[in-house]
Amino acid sequence: MDLNSTLSAITIVSAGLTVILILLQSRGATLGAGFGSSGELFTTRRGFEKNLYETTIVTSVIFVLSIVVGLIVG
Repeated sequence: MDLNSTLSAITIVSAGLTVILILLQSRGATLGAGFGSSGELFTTRRGFEKNLYETTIVTSVIFVLSIVVGLIVG
């Protein structure tokens, strides 16, 4: 496997994971959120929600870096 195909695979996998992780986050996804008020006060993320949030950030950074490296190597 050469570098370009490896970077393409990393980009595709990280893009898919990022989409899935974003869709799993359900903050403010209540019925009232569609009308402008979610009915929730600001709270800190804890437990699984915090891990999901941090994992989303990591996969997003991997996605962006793989694109930038692909453009530089390219």
